[in-house]
Amino acid sequence: MNPWREAPTLIGRHVTLRPLLIEDAPALAAAAGDGDLTELFFANVSGLTDPAAFVAAALRERDYGRALPLTVETPDRRVVGLTRLMRMHEEHRRVEIGGTFYARSVQRSGVNTEAKLLLLTHAFDVLGCNVVQIRTDWFNKRSQVAIERLGAKRDGVLRSHQVFNGRVRDIVVYSIIASEWPGIRINLEFLLGKTR
Repeated sequence: MNPWREAPTLIGRHVTLRPLLIEDAPALAAAAGDGDLTELFFANVSGLTDPAAFVAAALRERDYGRALPLTVETPDRRVVGLTRLMRMHEEHRRVEIGGTFYARSVQRSGVNTEAKLLLLTHAFDVLGCNVVQIRTDWFNKRSQVAIERLGAKRDGVLRSHQVFNGRVRDIVVYSIIASEWPGIRINLEFLLGKTR
């Protein structure tokens, strides 16, 4: 089994990240409805207005070997979001964590912190990554604050980088490199220890 091609199941105290299934589409739509996330013009979750197509597109990226989409569940098996390892490049030992959203009811809880801890542990300790990137839209200020809270460093802004929903958008790029991972891990474990 090549861990660069097989979506893992990662289990924590607050979340389980498991491979995305086509059957998850209705539950993901419901999670996006918790907080009207599909109305966020700057976020990829806006595509969940057509849940079947959204999930099918994510699974195609998996089949092409470009992403490992993961459904986010709480311990009671409630689907509360989606995240991915994406823009994967095994030769250069580089991945991006992205395409992430969480239901409003679990935002500002331990869900995101633990999900990132699980993903980064997998990326650095299992895949042997040199770098993990995290990107977000210029207008997604809440996401930028959350990424910086993890300890990622801002690399810069890719201006006019994408056309998304008819809008040319700037992308803010962050990264964590392998030598920073031990300190980032301590920070994430500390932050998790403060959650209920």
